[in-house]
Amino acid sequence: MRADYGERYRELYQRHWWWRAREAAILDVLRAQQPPQGWKRILDVGCGDGLFFDRLAQFGEVEGIEPAAELVSSTSPHRSRIHIAPFDENFRPGRQYSLILMLDVLEHLADPCPALRHALALLEPQGRVIITVPAFRLLWTNHDDLNQHFTRYSKRSFRRLARQAGLHIETEKYFFQWPFPVKLATRFAERLLRLQPKPPKIPAPWINGLFYRLSRLEYKLLNPLPVPFGSSLLVVGRN
Repeated sequence: MRADYGERYRELYQRHWWWRAREAAILDVLRAQQPPQGWKRILDVGCGDGLFFDRLAQFGEVEGIEPAAELVSSTSPHRSRIHIAPFDENFRPGRQYSLILMLDVLEHLADPCPALRHALALLEPQGRVIITVPAFRLLWTNHDDLNQHFTRYSKRSFRRLARQAGLHIETEKYFFQWPFPVKLATRFAERLLRLQPKPPKIPAPWINGLFYRLSRLEYKLLNPLPVPFGSSLLVVGRN
């Protein structure tokens, strides 16, 4: 991501409605998918400064890997459990994981297949990988440019990637449905007005709270349904 965006990432993660709602949705998935014996070892790929670690700790022993050293604080309480390195075949931690998270990671890679294949190689036999990615290239906005994305995925395009990497998809669903028309309108406005990318801001508290509650209500109501659109895609898979 761009440097000015990276500088604000902690605040955005901790306060912005989108990050809060995504975290809550992932926690819902973890609770639903958790095996009786727990997740044991968990690897958070692209973990940044370990901002998700405290919540993940209720499910197992957590560590992470982050390729962008500037996103990891030397004073972070989780620093000793964060590997600063690219996530590729050279990352050999000497152990396997029962759960690997790749939350909005694969869209940053020009060739995501080796990273996904390597994640599967690090899974225990009954392990799971949970992935989120932005959905539909139709929704490409300045935010994607700011984040240095290479693509956005549909279920069909992600299935192609999954086949190449050897991922067996157990669950695939779109979420964040209500932002879909908003992002579509934003795309046309940006093109029409030639707007330049700017880091996102945290809305006024009442708007931020409203959007969070709307996102959570929508998730709880629509999650059981095969809704064919959304601005994000969630995938759960295994070897």
